[in-house]
Amino acid sequence: MTKQPRRVAPAVKRLTWQYRLVRRCSSGRPAFLLAGANVVLVGLFSAKDKRFGRKLDLLATSVEVHGGRVVGQHIQRRGVSHGGAAKMIEPFSRRTLLSPGKAREVAEACRAAKADVAVFVNPLTDHQRAVLGDLLECMVISGEDLPAPGR
Repeated sequence: MTKQPRRVAPAVKRLTWQYRLVRRCSSGRPAFLLAGANVVLVGLFSAKDKRFGRKLDLLATSVEVHGGRVVGQHIQRRGVSHGGAAKMIEPFSRRTLLSPGKAREVAEACRAAKADVAVFVNPLTDHQRAVLGDLLECMVISGEDLPAPGR
C-alpha cells in the first residue's frame, strides 16, 4: 500500500505564511515582518483629501523598510466621479471597505502579481481583514499594524 501525499489546504498554507510574518512587539500588539513578501497597497480616500499620494508613498516606504516589495498600488476615491460629492453620503461596504467593483479589481491584481500581503492605508476591523483575506487570497493588514522603524 502506497502512501498518498498529504494535501495542504490553501488556507493552511496562508496561515503558515502569516505565522512567519507575525511577531509580538513589546506592547503586545502583533508586528508584521514583511521580509521578501510581495505587497499590494490599497487605500480608500475622500475626494477632499489632496494628500492621498503622499500617504500612499509613506506606506510604501514603511513596507520597504520592513523588507516588503511593493508590486502594486490601488486607490479608491469617494466622491470624485459618477455623482461627485453627493455619493459621499452613500454608505460603502462595511465588509470590504471598498466598492464591489474595486474589490474585484484588487483581487484580480493580487492574484496576477502573486501578492503575499495586501496593506491598507485605512484602519481595518478583524471582520474586514477576514473577508478581504478570503476575497484577495492573501494576508490583509493595515498600515498601523507595521511597527515603527527602529523597534
